[in-house]
Amino acid sequence: MIYLKSSEELQRMREAGRHVAEILLTLREHAKPGVTTAELNQLAAREIRARSLESSFLGYAPGGAPPYPAVVCTSINDEIVHGIPGDRVVEEGDLLKLDFGAVHGGFHGDSACAMPVGDPGRVSPRVRELVDVTLRSLYAGIEKLAPGNRLGDVSHAVQSAVEAAGFSVVKQFVGHGIGRRMHEEPQVPNFGRSGKGPRLRAGMVVAIEPMVNMGSEEVEMRPDRWTAATADGELSCHFEHTVAITEHGPEILTRIPGSH
Repeated sequence: MIYLKSSEELQRMREAGRHVAEILLTLREHAKPGVTTAELNQLAAREIRARSLESSFLGYAPGGAPPYPAVVCTSINDEIVHGIPGDRVVEEGDLLKLDFGAVHGGFHGDSACAMPVGDPGRVSPRVRELVDVTLRSLYAGIEKLAPGNRLGDVSHAVQSAVEAAGFSVVKQFVGHGIGRRMHEEPQVPNFGRSGKGPRLRAGMVVAIEPMVNMGSEEVEMRPDRWTAATADGELSCHFEHTVAITEHGPEILTRIPGSH
């Protein structure tokens, strides 16, 4: 069942989204060559405690998966999503994806960003294009989050933006509704046909998260049963925002003004 949020609940979600956006920005600022992914996780955990939040990710165990052991996902290069922080050192030129969620006032916020690490002048044009296209596809989908549209309009917009640039959409993982639970109905695929799916209504809140591969869309799971990587070893990119559908159109709950 798709649960429509009241104005009071949306206000709580705005606060959750603000915390998530601010913490993700802090993580981005510390994601320099030489830092370990465990250090980024420790920083996120300190921020959660300092703000009296709860982690959306720590201990999460869907479908028989082992409990997720961290508060942030750190996926590098060919890793698509759900990379587990550890002793891996972030290196110059890595394509780092940070996915972070937290609970405030009983409601979740969820967001992700991608960043080439280190000197921007050393990023290849193709990698820069992958990042730009993934971000552009996210906003193409967000633009379709208006009352009266259908979910397929959102999915089709994401897929079209990606494939027009010669990249591929990961189909094994999808976006989702969000609220009192991190994953609610409806599922939000990053591929589909316009005019299909549930009708969008004011009060719906969804997390849109295109995952875009430089090569094939095929995915392989690593032995930790969480980390998803490209089957061909090519780079992958990921962005995500929590977005409320209002009578006036989409409201991004996890964006700080002036940022992505």
